[in-house]
Amino acid sequence: MNWIYKNLVFIASLFIVFFFVGLGIYNPDLLSQVSTFIHQRIIDYFGWGYLVAAFFFLVFNIWFAMSRYGEIKLGKEYEKPQYSYFAWFSMMFAAGMGIGMIFWGVAEPMSHYLNPPGYIADSSGEAAKYAMRYSFFHWGLQPWGVYITMSMAIAYFSFRRGMPPLISSCFYPLLGDRIYSSIGYLIDVLAVFATIFGIATSLGLGAMQITSGLGFVFGFESSFSAIFILICIVTVLFMISSMTGLDKGIQILSKTNILLATLLLGFLLLVGPTTYIFNIFTSTIADYFSSLFQMSLSTHPFRGYEWTQSWTLFYWAWWIAWSPFVGLFVASISRGRTIREFILGALLVPTLLAFLWFSVFGGAAFQIELNTGASIAEIASEDVSIVLFKLYSYYPLSNMLSIVTVLLLGVFFVTSADSATYVLSMMTSNGRLTPPASKKLVWGLTVSATATILLYSGGLEALQKMAIAAALPFTFIMLFMCKSLLKALNYEYTQELNIEENQE
Repeated sequence: MNWIYKNLVFIASLFIVFFFVGLGIYNPDLLSQVSTFIHQRIIDYFGWGYLVAAFFFLVFNIWFAMSRYGEIKLGKEYEKPQYSYFAWFSMMFAAGMGIGMIFWGVAEPMSHYLNPPGYIADSSGEAAKYAMRYSFFHWGLQPWGVYITMSMAIAYFSFRRGMPPLISSCFYPLLGDRIYSSIGYLIDVLAVFATIFGIATSLGLGAMQITSGLGFVFGFESSFSAIFILICIVTVLFMISSMTGLDKGIQILSKTNILLATLLLGFLLLVGPTTYIFNIFTSTIADYFSSLFQMSLSTHPFRGYEWTQSWTLFYWAWWIAWSPFVGLFVASISRGRTIREFILGALLVPTLLAFLWFSVFGGAAFQIELNTGASIAEIASEDVSIVLFKLYSYYPLSNMLSIVTVLLLGVFFVTSADSATYVLSMMTSNGRLTPPASKKLVWGLTVSATATILLYSGGLEALQKMAIAAALPFTFIMLFMCKSLLKALNYEYTQELNIEENQE
């Protein structure tokens, strides 16, 4: 009985996973209908709330970095950062959105170019400008504003206040000891729900892209058998990495990711239309910042609302749904940094890298699309998983570029799954920073099995929508988290002032 009580979050989370996976196997159509209904109603009636919340989190973090709280450490006063800047940025980027940028670096600008909102003529100069601006917007400051809000609160209460690294711990100033009761368990179970379904869908969809890339290079058809074999291989790799811990497994793989990504980025920048790419980079940054306020709060209710629902609101819900996973992981690697250093580093560096990535790959695609008559955009609309490899066919060493990209995708998936396994184990082990290997094994196999089964039954997209549905309660959880963090920091700052006055 004592074991059950200590593992209540673990047991409840597994039950929820098995329920939805079982439903996806037994009746995938029903799961699809239910998830589509819930997802669509949330987007229809609360989509504007996602925009407002994401903008609030961004402003909140910028204000925090500039405020009197900026010098407070996420840890004890004597503690130094555990990881170098390079290792820190590498792990943060790998967990946050590295794999998504590879997937969408060409596909998203091309998709927006061919299918912009109805009031913009498709395949026009205005559509190209709009496509780059919104690609920057979807992968820029707002996503990291969401992630930072979650991770900063967890890091502060865990490393500064000595509480378990759990999302429920962040509510101690508001709830007191009730965080150790049912309401705290509910918050943590919801976090596990969003994390495992999010990573399962990403693992499944990513496996599809990797097999498409391999099939493009080696000339075979992507099939479920190939995807299954790939998932098995990735599972073995990320389980080995998970057992070696953060210092060896994830850190080494994340550094490898960044080096490979830099190599790919640099090669395409040098052999591609370099001047054209830098023109796109500078003009789109100017366009992005001059339109940031308008993009952040407008749902385009009079024209283009359906496009905003399909892209921006979907993205914002997805980032919020992913915030428990990314927030917990980024918090675990950020001990010893000040709040100002943490916010500015996590907000600016990944955003700048994302801007450069979309400029290089999107710019290269636009140069070919507009100047050679190639149909890159049409390929993107037909199959987003293959368009990046089609782009390579217009450059030297195309097969080598494709193999490096597949390798990069594979390493990113190993690190993402590895990070998720670590976070899931930590969340279901009462916040232990070194969770037991048995739980890592359980969650690793569960995530892979969930992705495989739902790919086979056709329930993967339905599960993704259920994960995004978790973004609605998490939006409110994060808003209250901001209040709780502000209350705790204000109390600490006031106490320090009182101590200094008494000493004088």
